[in-house]
Amino acid sequence: MARNFHHSHVVCTCKHVTLGEIIHAIKENGAKNIEDIQELTDAGTSCKCCQSPEKDIGAEKMELYIEQILKKFVG
Repeated sequence: MARNFHHSHVVCTCKHVTLGEIIHAIKENGAKNIEDIQELTDAGTSCKCCQSPEKDIGAEKMELYIEQILKKFVG
């Protein structure tokens, strides 16, 4: 993630889940993978485009994916 994103940046547009909510799920609730993020926030449960670039079927690619956030905070 070369660019800095504000915590209010919407990562999952279907469920309106922000970066801050995902970071909270990781840091405060112990989310370690996409399944944990889905359970705690509902992000990535509808169209799944926000999970990773490979699953993004949209014409315009998203700026930030759950997979990238997990790599930064979980490793």
